[in-house]
Amino acid sequence: MIHITEEQVRQALPMATAIDLVEESFRRLDAGVAVNHPRRRVVLENSAALHYMAAGDNGDGILAAKLYVTRPRAGARFLVALFDAEKALLLATIDANALGQIRTGAASGVATRHLARAGAATLGLLGSGFQAATQLEAVAAVMPLRSVRVYSRSPQNRTAFAERASRQLNLAVEAVDTPQRAIEESDIVVTITSAREPVLEGAWLPRGCHVNAAGSNHAKRRELDTAAVERSTLIAVDSLEQAKMEAGDLIVAAGEGCLDWGRVVELSGIVSGRLAGRNAPEDVTLFESQGLAAEDLAVAGYVYRQVTGR
Repeated sequence: MIHITEEQVRQALPMATAIDLVEESFRRLDAGVAVNHPRRRVVLENSAALHYMAAGDNGDGILAAKLYVTRPRAGARFLVALFDAEKALLLATIDANALGQIRTGAASGVATRHLARAGAATLGLLGSGFQAATQLEAVAAVMPLRSVRVYSRSPQNRTAFAERASRQLNLAVEAVDTPQRAIEESDIVVTITSAREPVLEGAWLPRGCHVNAAGSNHAKRRELDTAAVERSTLIAVDSLEQAKMEAGDLIVAAGEGCLDWGRVVELSGIVSGRLAGRNAPEDVTLFESQGLAAEDLAVAGYVYRQVTGR
């Protein structure tokens, strides 16, 4: 058994590779080769919470569990345990802050590749925190972006993010002073915030845009208002089972009688070609990303093979 560090993960897992791995994980889920169990939580009186999720792959013969503990103002530390399914042996423990950051961005990259309209070139980004950089990197990896507008509550943070991302990705990234300015002329939208109440209004969405809602994985938190959900012609999730537990954007809309779960589809079916994606250039499409253990498994297995040469 080995331990793989954050730095080893970063060196072994470039974004373009992560996107392809996560895309393949969706195909394997749709084919029934991969098995995913949704996140569960144990919450204590002091608000500390243990989060755990698991997946397995019958083809690769590996299993993985992702575990992390959070507490308000104390941050979070993530760990993936990777197992050999044939020998029932622990292969590796993997520091997974960077791994989760990269695979979360990669999932938005996959959704954008399959759901954004052809020629989409402008991105509106809400959020400038830990996860925002890889969201932007992933979208830029699958679409020829010309310009990006970013908004977050802190003027200093969004300005610093724009300057850093412009240099790193050789893109025109502009910090703007309202979320509406970031959204209203964008072909692609990403929300990656810690908001509890909506930060994106459906009235701002241009015709034909694609939205990746990636910040909320709690039933009582949401980034999109109900109008944004209603405006979406196609709504895809990474897991319908998990979305019904955690996708606050959709849970609230359904509770208000504005969403029929029957029209929500899994991205895996679109990636495999079994289900149709975007029907028309003017459609608004939405991907609700909760984050799957199957995605963690795919990238963790790759990192293990890269580090060990096996």
